[in-house]
Amino acid sequence: MNNENIVAAADTYPTSISSLLLPTASLNISSAVSSLNRNSLSISNRLSSIYHDSLFVRQIAERYQLPLVANERCGSWYIPPDIKAGSAYFKSTDGHQGQWAFSTRRLNLQVLDIVEKHGGCIIVDSTRRGKSMPDALSKTVPIWCEVMNSLLLGESYESTGIYTPEDVVSPSEHSQIQTRLDSFVEEAKRLHLDLQARTQALPKPLRPIFTIPTSTPFSPISREAPYNPIICLTVSSPASSFLKTPPPTYIQGAADDSESWSHGLTPPLFWAYKDQLLSTSEDDLPRLIQSLLLTAAPSPDPFRSTIPPATLIQPTQSLYIAPLLSSAALNTTTTSSSWDAIIVCAPTNPFFELELEEEEPQPQQQQQKPPPITSPEKTKPKNPPQILHLRCPDGKLGSRALRTQWHLLIRFITKIMLQLRTNSSSSSSSSPSRPPKKKKILCTCPTGTDLSVGVALVILCRFFDDEGGLGLGLRGVEEEGRKEEVVVVDKTFIRRRLAWVTGSTMGEANPSRETLQAVSVCLM
Repeated sequence: MNNENIVAAADTYPTSISSLLLPTASLNISSAVSSLNRNSLSISNRLSSIYHDSLFVRQIAERYQLPLVANERCGSWYIPPDIKAGSAYFKSTDGHQGQWAFSTRRLNLQVLDIVEKHGGCIIVDSTRRGKSMPDALSKTVPIWCEVMNSLLLGESYESTGIYTPEDVVSPSEHSQIQTRLDSFVEEAKRLHLDLQARTQALPKPLRPIFTIPTSTPFSPISREAPYNPIICLTVSSPASSFLKTPPPTYIQGAADDSESWSHGLTPPLFWAYKDQLLSTSEDDLPRLIQSLLLTAAPSPDPFRSTIPPATLIQPTQSLYIAPLLSSAALNTTTTSSSWDAIIVCAPTNPFFELELEEEEPQPQQQQQKPPPITSPEKTKPKNPPQILHLRCPDGKLGSRALRTQWHLLIRFITKIMLQLRTNSSSSSSSSPSRPPKKKKILCTCPTGTDLSVGVALVILCRFFDDEGGLGLGLRGVEEEGRKEEVVVVDKTFIRRRLAWVTGSTMGEANPSRETLQAVSVCLM
């Protein structure tokens, strides 16, 4: 055989696995692998894995005898609503390598209230395959604990360094986080948080303790310990060996990214119909979930089992936030309505039958009036509140819509303030001993946690002083021919006012980045 024949024969030899297969066979194998992956991550497998991990959560709660706090949005799936003490918002991104941060948007002061009452708490979260602990628990929570210790205990706090899990955080990363703690504390101090009451109630430092399914032993922590334990509980792990009978197709971190697989199912709905959902076949689950969603009571927040009442933003005495479906908002149509003004951030205005604030016409926008909300007596209040409707679609479009309507809000609140001034003057002349009536303003949106927070934040920055007083003459608004000193509104100032909102709402206020950007456009 000459050299040309040898070369020709070599060219026909297979050089890869794929060349051994026909193209159709290769495609069939790829499709089969994709199908197997989809089946292993099915809804039924996820729900059974979530329930499996929830049993571990109960075990830890019983052994530590501490309340359970869900790190949203994942943690609520693993905690039945009847034993859930609250929610926290610790982001994994604040613990990512090189991006360590203390969040001034999510202060999680509500966790301090739970610790004050119970001497500690258990923060529940999970992580997907490939990790033993989410960055939110291994780094974000430890950073928060150290910053809060410095704020609460002040000079009396003798720090021994940040606590991180040695098997997750390397010595180098631990050291780098430690060097940044002073800057995090200074950033928090610029918020001017009122922590005096909590300082007296929490004389001991917070200390994170890390627990995963393979951790041993689980020993109770004495109330006499020189610290308040913050148990960072990762509920899922690759081993999943805390029980002898895990599901045959166990999924680590099954609740993560629920928007992509849940078909609208929420944690409260899952726990309410747990047995029915776990016993339904994969093919029938989407249909069952849709049926449950249609029959379930409407909720402004899928991660809360109840609709919260209106929340007073302290230290003010007149500004409130509530979901649109809350009793506080719906009761405005009764004769006992106590609101002087309501700002509605929603696609439609459910209170159109009341006396409305005049709005500028919206060209090329046809608004269909929804069915009116009426009380059982079907009567209007004697003194109906003034209402401003800011037309805001759902999602990011709603935040963008706010940018073009801020002037309506400023004009509306200014009018309320002028009326307050007029009423106060007439009240003082007729009855000098009677204090003027405080205006009560309600900001509402479908969730009560996003758009309404943005509106409240603008009002706080433009019309409230540092003591929570409401009136004209602030931020350069002219009053009786004079102009008071203009306060510079920058990012730090906005964060201080946002801290009022998050502190008052137990951390539930969670404005989106788009909403905060819209606020900055208005104020800066």
